[in-house]
Amino acid sequence: MPVRNANAVWEGTLKEGKGKMKLGTGAYIGSYSFGSRFADDIGTNPEELIGAAHAGCFSMALSKILEDEGSRPEKIDTVAKVTLEKQDQGFKIISSELTTEGDVLDIENDKFVELAEKAKENCPVSQALAGVKISLNAKLVG
Repeated sequence: MPVRNANAVWEGTLKEGKGKMKLGTGAYIGSYSFGSRFADDIGTNPEELIGAAHAGCFSMALSKILEDEGSRPEKIDTVAKVTLEKQDQGFKIISSELTTEGDVLDIENDKFVELAEKAKENCPVSQALAGVKISLNAKLVG
């Protein structure tokens, strides 16, 4: 399996500085700052990128599990809300809330939810986030 990489450069102090994050493939390059991480300024932040990774990994895992069970996934649409919270010792990512909607042929909602839970437990990003509370809201649409 290939090793994936990303790069981040930070210039300046924490509050006045700025940075750029780049995926190793060059498919994404984005600015980040204190304001984009701890307020609502324009730019990205590490938590948003973790959320994208979690949503993408989960969606692919669920698609595979559905296929293995004999159902055809037409579309899996997942949002991950990653929460960063101030703690006594600094900041900590405390949760990732996955909300997924599946357009899937030949499956009942209860079975879809069951398989979504399995994907949540087994996707590699969920496993990497083992110290974080991961919740899931799943439903069929279409």
